[in-house]
Amino acid sequence: MKIALVDSGIGLLAAAAAVRGLRPDAALVLSSDPGTMPWGPRTPGEVSAYALACARAAAAHRPDALIVACNTASVAALPALRAELEPGLPVIGTVPAVKPAAAAGGPVAVWATPATTGSDYQRDLIRDFADGVPTAEVPCPGLADAVERADESAIDAAVAAAAALTPPGVASVVLGCTHYELVADRIRAAVATAPAPPVALFGSATAVAAQALRRIGARPDPEAAPSGDLTVLLGGTEAELPPTALAYAEGRVLGAVSPARG
Repeated sequence: MKIALVDSGIGLLAAAAAVRGLRPDAALVLSSDPGTMPWGPRTPGEVSAYALACARAAAAHRPDALIVACNTASVAALPALRAELEPGLPVIGTVPAVKPAAAAGGPVAVWATPATTGSDYQRDLIRDFADGVPTAEVPCPGLADAVERADESAIDAAVAAAAALTPPGVASVVLGCTHYELVADRIRAAVATAPAPPVALFGSATAVAAQALRRIGARPDPEAAPSGDLTVLLGGTEAELPPTALAYAEGRVLGAVSPARG
């Protein structure tokens, strides 16, 4: 079994680690293009072109499924990716976890990139899945870039700025960008207000990994013997995991094995 993941940069680590947790025997192909990152401010046409290039590079390694581990690419490029690759290669998009967050009760805050915050796409999700639940949209300028660079001070500043915009008393925070899941603990700490219960965070990584397995008719098997196969593609060229990936627990899990060759 082989699962490919596409993103502009290291935001795909969370979903890749989730796949590894559900199926340690799955080979992974991580295809990104940090040279074009961030995708958030790009036009839909540019995002589609970049995502297609990453997906084609991954598809050359003959995966069984492809996860679009990026909210921006899922909005802008999913139809084009599916039109080109399906039905031969199942393509799974990433959707912010507004529905489960709202179902858990409100109030809810949705942290997202400035380009996504206030977009028709995000407001449609809130209308469809959080109707009647108080939901605040919180822009997080610079956070994805800071996570990509593993810039500790910039991450802290961006998280603090977003936390200051988050209404007090929220019960749940939706992580509306895959990069944010890599700093979930910092976000949880930043929005904590004692003596209130801890704020619940809702990411997409685990749900997307499970959906990829369902699409190929595979079941979770966390006890399976690890395969250790990992192929990293940066701009379509085989490479090692970027050093910044190893700043995060999800990257270190993947980096504990040697990249596949050949």
